[in-house]
Amino acid sequence: MMTQQDALINYCLRLGDSSLILGQRMAEWCSNGPTLEEDIALTNVSLDLFGQARTMLAYAANLEGKGKTEDDLAYRRSEREYYNTLLSERPNGHFGDTIARNFLHDAFLYHLYTALKNSKDETIAAHAAKSIKEIAYHLRHTGEWVVRLGDGTEESHQKIQQSFDDLWMFTGDLFEMNEVDELLIKAGIAVDLNEVKKNWDSTVNEVLQRATLQRPKDDYMQTGRLQGMHSEYLGHLLTDMQYLQRAYPDATW
Repeated sequence: MMTQQDALINYCLRLGDSSLILGQRMAEWCSNGPTLEEDIALTNVSLDLFGQARTMLAYAANLEGKGKTEDDLAYRRSEREYYNTLLSERPNGHFGDTIARNFLHDAFLYHLYTALKNSKDETIAAHAAKSIKEIAYHLRHTGEWVVRLGDGTEESHQKIQQSFDDLWMFTGDLFEMNEVDELLIKAGIAVDLNEVKKNWDSTVNEVLQRATLQRPKDDYMQTGRLQGMHSEYLGHLLTDMQYLQRAYPDATW
């Protein structure tokens, strides 16, 4: 039977892993941005996400009590031991793909962390209160780009509409819950993702309308991350991210 401690560790891994994997994706934009200003902006988003990941992974390691660090959890787990959102591991694609992916994810994190500021777990509440300031900027940044591209040229409109159409099937995974959520919601630590989804829907609908874009239909949705099931892209990402640690274990400068 799962204990509240076990549930809390898993919950922290979910939060930390999603920020870690999306941060790694955004790091891939370094020196590849469409403009110098945007290159810096995308890289700064990556740094924000890594900072958020470090806090939650360090807390999970401390709760586990096995002498591990956030680095151990980041670099020494296999693909099936990660609980990041499926959306966060999607490839960058072109600039519009990245903007659409991040907007959907930013809106989710914004409303999730807004609710988590009231968590009865002091570490999670403090983490949410600090992170929401960064996430609010991320959401404003991607939201403005969605409007700019959607209500821009015929080509930019078509491309970002296609981006949303392609990514939509992964949004259902954002709101999937299991016994971990049930335990922690009762304890006042976690939040009901059904309530988060209502606010997410409102934000997404408002921005898509301003961007003259159509909201894709909720057809088949990809899920599975809560069981450690991921797309083929996560394995390739981890190969790059974990190479140094696996090739030279415990290496120091």
